[in-house]
Amino acid sequence: MLSKSIEKALNNQIRIEAESSQIYLAMACWAEVKGLEGVANFMYDQSDEERMHMLKLVRFVNERGGHAQVSALKAPNVTFNSFKEMFEKLFDHEVFVSESINELVHITLQEKDYATHNFLQWYVSEQIEEEAMARTILDKINMIGNDKGGLYLFDRDIQQLSVSTAAAESPE
Repeated sequence: MLSKSIEKALNNQIRIEAESSQIYLAMACWAEVKGLEGVANFMYDQSDEERMHMLKLVRFVNERGGHAQVSALKAPNVTFNSFKEMFEKLFDHEVFVSESINELVHITLQEKDYATHNFLQWYVSEQIEEEAMARTILDKINMIGNDKGGLYLFDRDIQQLSVSTAAAESPE
C-alpha cells in the first residue's frame, strides 16, 4: 500500500514524465519543420520513450493500491532560436527530471517504502543515461559550431546515437 505522500509524489512524477513526452514532441515538430529529419525522428522516439516512463509509473501506482492521476500539462516551448538552444533546453530538462526522481527516492527512504525505492532504481539509472546522452549531443553540437556540413552529418547520424554509461553496463 502506498502512503498518501508517496502516492502524491508519484503522481507528480507521472505529470513530469507526460510533460517530458510533450517537450520532446514539440522539439520533434520544430526540427521536422526546419528540415532536420534525423533530429525529428530522434525526438519522436524520445517522446515515445518518455510516455512509456509515464505509463510504467501509472501502472505501479495503481498496482500498489494508489490511484494514478492524469492531470493538466504545462504547454512546452514550440519554437527555438537554434537547434543548439533546443538541445540545451533538453539537457536542462533532463537535469530537472533527475532532481525530481532523486527527491522521490529520498521520500521513499524517509518513509521506509523499500518496494517503491526499489522500483525507482530503474528511473535513477535511466536518468544517468538520459543526461549522458544529452551531454554527448551538446558536445557534438559545440564541435560542429556553424558548419552546415557538420549539421548535415549530425542530423543524419543522431538516430544511431546511443550512449552507454557505467551504470548501464552489466558486470561480466
